[in-house]
Amino acid sequence: MTSTHIDLTAIDFAALSEWMDAQGLPEGEIAGVAPVLGGTQNVMVRFSRGGVPYVLRRPPVHARPKSNEVLRREARVLAVLKDTDVPAPRLVAAQTEREPVFYLMEPVEGFNPTVGLPELHAKDPAVRHRMGLEATSALAALGRVDPGLLPGFGRPEGFLERQVPRWLTELEGYGRLPGYPGPDIPRLGETAEWLERTRPRSFVPGVMHGDYHLANLMFAHDGPRVAAIVDWEMCTIGDPLLDLGWLIATLPASRLQIDGLPSEEEIIACYAALSGRELTDLAWYVVMACFKLGIVLEGTHARACAGQAPRDIGDLLHQTTLDLFARAQTWILR
Repeated sequence: MTSTHIDLTAIDFAALSEWMDAQGLPEGEIAGVAPVLGGTQNVMVRFSRGGVPYVLRRPPVHARPKSNEVLRREARVLAVLKDTDVPAPRLVAAQTEREPVFYLMEPVEGFNPTVGLPELHAKDPAVRHRMGLEATSALAALGRVDPGLLPGFGRPEGFLERQVPRWLTELEGYGRLPGYPGPDIPRLGETAEWLERTRPRSFVPGVMHGDYHLANLMFAHDGPRVAAIVDWEMCTIGDPLLDLGWLIATLPASRLQIDGLPSEEEIIACYAALSGRELTDLAWYVVMACFKLGIVLEGTHARACAGQAPRDIGDLLHQTTLDLFARAQTWILR
């Protein structure tokens, strides 16, 4: 996704037309070109050709080091999910052999609930309640996908063992930013120690989204159904229960935006019934999600201290980090 400031002249539409012809897609003039609004640094543009609507996703003009590889991975995942019951954008075709990598998908007809609710959803508390359960159902469907369909994708071996060291290293790296005094996060060390001490001994590998919360879901306009899970940049083969932990960890923030979502207990019961996964160690996954997300958000605070991000945003996200670590404590003490 991108902003309205995208330079559409950076896209060679003549070359795109030739490539689409080679894919056997409907011919015609490219029309109705418009940027798709969103929050990531990748470019998304909507257009039609031969009477068929498409969305193009590609890296920004000044690509990040891993931008093209991320899109290769996304295209590979969407190709697999196309033949499953997971609600995801439907891949049409992908160009992954040379850079810039890009792919075409069908437009998703839906809305993001963190931006605003249509009248049906805004007025009916039963619909809003069901939205949370539909989000859980979609997550369970993703966890049921056979990871064998994505050989060599991710590193499930040692996945849980890598988590705490990986994010402590990330946090330590913020110390290189000038003006950042270091992480003032109560019980940081205790939380890390608890996670290492109580880490599940084994897990059943599965396809993970990696950033599963309501901001990365599109819902149908005519009801509570999830139209598509979007933003697959963090997808990997790992432990799907971390996605569930992420959904629960972000639930308080989601509730501030959408009144009437299901309780934690309802979400957990729904996932348990649909996933077939053992949830004995669920507290570990919620705490791990709070730990990881808190450290990610602390990065913006560190950059704000260094003058690389707005200070008010940095302060706000630092408080969110503190709230997440406090939330982690409630799960540790359960």
